[in-house]
Amino acid sequence: MDEKYVPSEKVKEYFRILSPRFPSWLNDYINTEPLLKQQYISTSCGTIYSDLFNTPFFYSNLDHSVGVALVIWHFTKDKKQTLSGLFHDIATPVFKHCVDYMNGDYSKQESTEDLTTDIIKNSPEIMKLLKRDKIKLSEVENYHLYPIADNDTPKLSADRLEYSLADALFKYGIIEIGEVKELYKDIAIQKNQDEVELGFTTATTAAKFVKLTSTMSIFYREDKTRYSMQFIADILKRLNADGKITKFDLYNLKESDVIDLIKNSKYCSIFDIWRTAKEVKTSKTKPENTYSVYCGSKVRYIDPLVNGTRVSAIDEASASEIQNNLSYDMNNYVYLDLDFPE
Repeated sequence: MDEKYVPSEKVKEYFRILSPRFPSWLNDYINTEPLLKQQYISTSCGTIYSDLFNTPFFYSNLDHSVGVALVIWHFTKDKKQTLSGLFHDIATPVFKHCVDYMNGDYSKQESTEDLTTDIIKNSPEIMKLLKRDKIKLSEVENYHLYPIADNDTPKLSADRLEYSLADALFKYGIIEIGEVKELYKDIAIQKNQDEVELGFTTATTAAKFVKLTSTMSIFYREDKTRYSMQFIADILKRLNADGKITKFDLYNLKESDVIDLIKNSKYCSIFDIWRTAKEVKTSKTKPENTYSVYCGSKVRYIDPLVNGTRVSAIDEASASEIQNNLSYDMNNYVYLDLDFPE
């Protein structure tokens, strides 16, 4: 394949923090067809395409996957764990978690993960590389096997750490690159009971991270985000029912290709209303004669270790930030002045 992954200069600068020395052996895996497809999918779950959000930078799902791999490599120097991180989102479709909403899985957002093994197994490029490196498919197909790569909320894993830092830097612009470096250098592998996870060495830095991630957790599920993700999901579902797009297409087209399909469909007008909207409307009762969204969303929160103890147990401000995050009210009908055409 002639196509190669070339991250932007901003992303390269960020990657140098995650792993000062880029593991060159990783490039062969990155530059395979299934992974290269991920560079055309935004981690914003489609919200980057609407004026409801100020997301000036396209951070791709491949950027995220490489970032996760670099975090794991930095802390473990283990190829198998690193590859599990690189592959963990290989089954991500266009508009990312919007397809989970399409599948009715808005609370866990895991409905597409079952395809990971099949995509790796059906890639001759990747399987050849694994054979070359004497690595079994079973050792890299499931990053849940490795607690540094992935673990249960509220623990801190490489995946949770990477998307938190990248989203704060690129998607929301609420920290600068120097602050990313400050947070990252304070992290170390720690043990809680018999399990290892990532944690902080100082309570002050951990508290900054909790404040940051608690703020973003609300961004991830605020009214306009839930509305947008369900709106995109419903357009995809109707395009599928109309025979305009298949579920296979969701894993093989670029987001720009799907947007072109929408613009050339009967949903073009309502898509433009969403695309140019500046704010959503909310109601405690279901609004009449308009399309509205009433649903929850995955609740993300992180309560990291500080030298073996959860920061919420030693810092009242962090405990309060987490509680405020968990208390966020999603019991609104959210709408714009639009309705789907028959």
